[in-house]
Amino acid sequence: MENYENLVKQQRAFFRTGKTKDIKFRVDSLNTLQNAINKHEKELLAALRTDLNKSEAEGYSTEIKIVLEEIKFSLENLDAWMKPKEVDTPTFITGASSVIYPEPYGVALVIAPWNYPFQLAIAPLIGAMVAGNCAVLKPSEFTPTTSKVLAKLVKENFPENYIAVVEGEVETSTALLKEKFDYIFFTGSTPVGKVVMEAAAKHLTPVTLELGGKSPCIVHSDAELKSAAKRIARGKFLNAGQTCVAPDYILVQRQVKDQFLSELKDAIHVLYGEDISQNPDFPRIVNEKQFNRLTSFLNDGTLYLGSKTESSRLFIEPTILDQITWADPVMRDEIFGPILPVIVYDELPEIIEEITKRPKPLALYIFSESTEVQDQILGSVSFGGGCINETLAHLTSPFLPFGGVGESGMGSYHGQGSFDTFSHRKSILKRKAE
Repeated sequence: MENYENLVKQQRAFFRTGKTKDIKFRVDSLNTLQNAINKHEKELLAALRTDLNKSEAEGYSTEIKIVLEEIKFSLENLDAWMKPKEVDTPTFITGASSVIYPEPYGVALVIAPWNYPFQLAIAPLIGAMVAGNCAVLKPSEFTPTTSKVLAKLVKENFPENYIAVVEGEVETSTALLKEKFDYIFFTGSTPVGKVVMEAAAKHLTPVTLELGGKSPCIVHSDAELKSAAKRIARGKFLNAGQTCVAPDYILVQRQVKDQFLSELKDAIHVLYGEDISQNPDFPRIVNEKQFNRLTSFLNDGTLYLGSKTESSRLFIEPTILDQITWADPVMRDEIFGPILPVIVYDELPEIIEEITKRPKPLALYIFSESTEVQDQILGSVSFGGGCINETLAHLTSPFLPFGGVGESGMGSYHGQGSFDTFSHRKSILKRKAE
């Protein structure tokens, strides 16, 4: 197993020179990253097509554009974020002032997942850079083509003692986690998140864990059903459902179930065509292991739509499973694929009880025109974040910190949230000599 002690030592030595703390250095580095992404855009899009069969349109909007917007927002606000912030001082401490200084932690480790292999590697890296840290980035081995382009992009533009990409299998991640980092940012599954946190605890290293879980999508009887169906179809089947905040299952009020499912079926066909198996741009499942896991759910409940599969190209058609119960296998863990179970409810309290007795979800979506219904759910259920009458959009806003709670994660990022995550707030009280 490779030893990464020297790499971490080199980065720590470079950090101690103080160069990364300089605002000009940070701005120049962000501009360099932005230019490199633009230069390698075609290569990145081709890699995403190879690894996940993402179309250029989907690859650009969900992987590249979102990262470029994050860089732009950071450049516009970096000066304000970096400034020490004066705060009040208690009156019993006379002749004193109080200031909070944001300072970088030092050397950060970013471990990225495979489902958005570029965006979910670069977005936290931007946070580390904006806050003035050095960083080691470990991309996913399950998307090797994107990983190679990412490694090339970083190597061409940044010295290894500032930013380094380390490729490899699970043994590589294990070896990296044995080193003492000053901050660890991990995106992935809850079981692996526990492993990361255990490794970090040995060095008392702070962590951000961006995990997952079963994100409910509630369709109440007063929802605008056509709009809801369109937005749910788009949010669920983007990247073939391999999105950590995708609606995992539908909870629909009984009196509108049939109409809603009819609208949902139409919305799926509008998005992907009548015969989705002939759509060359529908993303594939990442590997055979995930494909086999997902196809095992296709016999649950009653099939309403879909279920076509092709193992040779890891294709699973968008599928709706009706008459699902909470006890069905598809409801045990996060689905992370293009399969959408539907559970019917009569009154809100019954589903609020079912959701709250399970692990806290990363996202929750409410489709209802009633503020009373919206407030009842928001006030009763703990979850990472979400939308009302929309799906996924909350994670695209730099003004909304994105993260989980409980088993769906800890800590948050995006916009100033990224700067804050990778910065220690150093509190200083200044007092005049008597």
